[in-house]
Amino acid sequence: MPLAVIFDMDGVLVDSYDAHFESWRDTAREYGREMTAEQFGQTFGRTSREIIAEHWGQGSMTEAEMAAFDHRKEALYRDLVAHKFPAMDGAAELIRALHAAGFKLAVGSSGPPENVALAVEKLGAGPYFDAFVTGRDVTRGKPDPQVFLKAAEKLGIPPADCAVIEDAPAGITAANAANMLSISLLSTGHTAESVAHARLIVHSLRDLSSKRIATLIKS
Repeated sequence: MPLAVIFDMDGVLVDSYDAHFESWRDTAREYGREMTAEQFGQTFGRTSREIIAEHWGQGSMTEAEMAAFDHRKEALYRDLVAHKFPAMDGAAELIRALHAAGFKLAVGSSGPPENVALAVEKLGAGPYFDAFVTGRDVTRGKPDPQVFLKAAEKLGIPPADCAVIEDAPAGITAANAANMLSISLLSTGHTAESVAHARLIVHSLRDLSSKRIATLIKS
């Protein structure tokens, strides 16, 4: 039975923190609202619909308005990253190395499928991934493990034989709840203390290898 690695997207494959904050802030302003840096940092990694509902959905927005807000925000984000794609250092190389070593690979992201498709295209990684699970495929965002369990199911790999590479505390909690090896990549907006519950913390994707991940999964 092969092993598997499930990649989060934002903060792992894409250094997207600044672009997401800018698109949230600008969309909120268009709607006469505000998204502060603190609010954004507290919600980064969750699905857009959960964030919108938490901040502005308590009777101040209809379902249609929330859907329009979500669509506008994500379109602005894609415009920002499409022209100068902020690939995470070492992402493309690690994906290729894992594929060559026989790992099954998936993306498990809270983002919409359009964002995932853009990231995979820009990384030139389409041929290496076996499954994708996005925010549109789940009903519960992280820290619920649903996104990772669905990815493992699509890959046909038991959760205990999967590793998750995440950057957000909620994502690490979700990986642990799914009974998967949790690896935290320290990225913008997160500290070692905030992801101390990860099995392994690294400062760069270049600190990882197929052998290191396989050893940790099996240990």
